[in-house]
Amino acid sequence: MEDSSLLKEVLAKAQTWLNGNYNEETKKDIQRMLDADDKTELIESFYRDLEFGTGGLRGIMGAGTNRMNIYTVGAATQGLSNYLKAQFPNVAQISVVIGHDCRNNSRLFAEISANIFSANGIKVYLFDDLRPTPEASFAIRKLGCQSGIILTASHNPKEYNGYKAYWDDGAQMIAPHDENVITEVTKIKSIDEIKFEGNPALIESIGEEIDAAFIEAIKTLSLSPEAIQRNSDLKIVYTPIHGTGVRLIPRALRAFGFTNIINVPEQDITSGNFPTVISPNPEEPAALDMAVKRAMATDADIVMASDPDADRLGIAVKNDKNEWILVNGNQTALLFVYYLIRRWKELGKLKGNEYIVKTIVTTEIIKQIAERNDVEMFDCFTGFKWIAAVIRENEGIRQYIGGGEESYGFLPEEFARDKDAVSSCAMMAEITAWAKDNGKTLFELLQDIYIEYGYGKEKGISVVRKGKSGAEEIIQMMKNFRSNPPKEIAGSKVHLIKDYDSLKMTNVSTGEVSVLDMPATSNVLQYFTEDGTKISVRPSGTEPKIKFYIEVRGEMKTRAGYDAADAAANQKIEAVRASLGV
Repeated sequence: MEDSSLLKEVLAKAQTWLNGNYNEETKKDIQRMLDADDKTELIESFYRDLEFGTGGLRGIMGAGTNRMNIYTVGAATQGLSNYLKAQFPNVAQISVVIGHDCRNNSRLFAEISANIFSANGIKVYLFDDLRPTPEASFAIRKLGCQSGIILTASHNPKEYNGYKAYWDDGAQMIAPHDENVITEVTKIKSIDEIKFEGNPALIESIGEEIDAAFIEAIKTLSLSPEAIQRNSDLKIVYTPIHGTGVRLIPRALRAFGFTNIINVPEQDITSGNFPTVISPNPEEPAALDMAVKRAMATDADIVMASDPDADRLGIAVKNDKNEWILVNGNQTALLFVYYLIRRWKELGKLKGNEYIVKTIVTTEIIKQIAERNDVEMFDCFTGFKWIAAVIRENEGIRQYIGGGEESYGFLPEEFARDKDAVSSCAMMAEITAWAKDNGKTLFELLQDIYIEYGYGKEKGISVVRKGKSGAEEIIQMMKNFRSNPPKEIAGSKVHLIKDYDSLKMTNVSTGEVSVLDMPATSNVLQYFTEDGTKISVRPSGTEPKIKFYIEVRGEMKTRAGYDAADAAANQKIEAVRASLGV
């Protein structure tokens, strides 16, 4: 579409909002954009409709069809209401939970949504204030609700907000419900179809009673209470990075028995502006900078951080040189799985039907740990809704131990169905205490895992290709990888190829082709080489980039060999990059 025709379309959509039944604040904002000489903001706000995708809504806040505001949120809630009423005709009182994080407008969007649900005859359990995402998932299950929503944009910058929809098991929706809700939302063509006038009789405030139940459930996860008792004064630096974790994570740590929780006062301040960080993402070193400095000043044992909606966990530990280093998401998942399986085994809890879950791009060392201990492992697509789907399928058949992904999410329980930094923080503190009880630091425990199962290192690389030509180049890159797969990578022969778009797995040496047992297709390719290297390739669904996930393997026989193993892994990663041309 040419710029002139795009601007003409945008002006027409903006005029519809000016003439429509929108509030004055919205109309003033639109008029301001119309009056501006530079029409960039106007175009960005109206050039498309903000899509209700399979993960819900996420976007920059402001007026317009491509922005998060009370009208786009309203259309989503009305569409979800319509779908719930169609899906549960025999339920006397359909009910939902509404949670929200610390972001600007999150409370407003939560209250608007409560009014719309109630106007449609749906009972609403509205949290009285901000709460972690996993607690809202827990509440859906505990209160027997049919659905729920959470207003959050996770770790996105402060300009963003989002809307995540959940089903009756407390998990994010998958097929067919995700696509069906999208269909209902797209049917809403006018804000006059949205029932904004709420029914207060159907809105119930919830809070402390759910908090207490959630904490009591988390307490049952503890596997080493004696180790905690002996190390109750473990020095734990924790930061919520201005988010919802401030409410429950210190409480969960205390419930486990930890008494020496060191906060970062500047970041305990709840704020959607995230004033002390550029990005409130615990994956980024800068977000943990203040907490690490606090740890240095107090000679702490561990640093833990949660993102704004408290579903992701980032940690930092001291290495063998007494330097503070960040532990990546793969290593965090590795520590959880190793500890959980080992303690379940030591306590006689393994009965033969236990399992763990990881995403396909997460470290393969987890698979080795599971296999060696006769625990079944399931691989699933990226995103915690897929881990929750595996839990749902195995309910009443197998016993879930834990599941995680390389992007800093872990779930050590079944009573919530989304990644959970509240229980994960408590469990990671317990792992640190257990390691200390066994004469180890957390870093030494990680080294010992590598000694037992082999060293592994992961590297994520994103190749950006902007614009229409960039999108076409990414499509062509994926076609080339499929039609001309590499025969070797960094000098090691490719022996296995997994194509999740066709759901076919090819054994290169024998030519045997088998079917991958997955619930859906996904545009992901994986190559496995004879030396243990794994390469995953996929286009980003939200950004103009193609992503490469590299995992290389090596040997490490002693703790003293860590640096050499790490250096060798870095060399191998560079060789892989050269082979792939990225």
